[in-house]
Amino acid sequence: MSRAARGPRIVFWRHGQTSWNLENRFQGSTDIELTDQGVFQARRSAALLSGLHPDLLISSDLKRAARTAAELAKITGLDVQHHEGLRETYAGEWQGLTNSEIQERFPEQYQAWAKGEPVRRGGGELSTEVADRSVPVVLEAVDKLPEDGTVVVVSHGGTIRTMIGRLLDLEPAQWERFGGLSNCCWSVLGLGARGWRLLEHNAGTLPQPVIGDET
Repeated sequence: MSRAARGPRIVFWRHGQTSWNLENRFQGSTDIELTDQGVFQARRSAALLSGLHPDLLISSDLKRAARTAAELAKITGLDVQHHEGLRETYAGEWQGLTNSEIQERFPEQYQAWAKGEPVRRGGGELSTEVADRSVPVVLEAVDKLPEDGTVVVVSHGGTIRTMIGRLLDLEPAQWERFGGLSNCCWSVLGLGARGWRLLEHNAGTLPQPVIGDET
């Protein structure tokens, strides 16, 4: 992404690795720390993202996102603004379960979700409700940017997907078309004459399996 490009930019940055990511457990709003590898990922990615000279840094208040954001704050000197609205999807009874356990215990919910139907996974939030609480936080930050400024948003795979889908004005059933973000990788949106555009997706790594994306 060129810093010389005109207009505001949003960098959606997924947090680093956690032990539940490795176990493919649905974290949701459960507050899990980064692994040592996750901290390393955050430091490596922060060094790259600092080259964008971001103007604002906002983050989910969950530990895995806040710890990731702290690495960029160290390099840039920016204060991190923590927001509950940027948390991962609350998924009720699904949280803490592996993908196979979810399919076994909640087969109807899982199949409906896999088909793109609106589902309260585990009795939790709809994807549209996640977008309702997270997107306004981001747009408020964008309003505070200087001309052609950049905000880095540290959040979670599922929440980032919903924010991108909402900002691109796509129907909710289409949001799952975006591939997952690997740990500590990012996607970039830029504001043009026709609205927000996706400039980069899952940047920061060579293609690799995505572990625990929606966590």
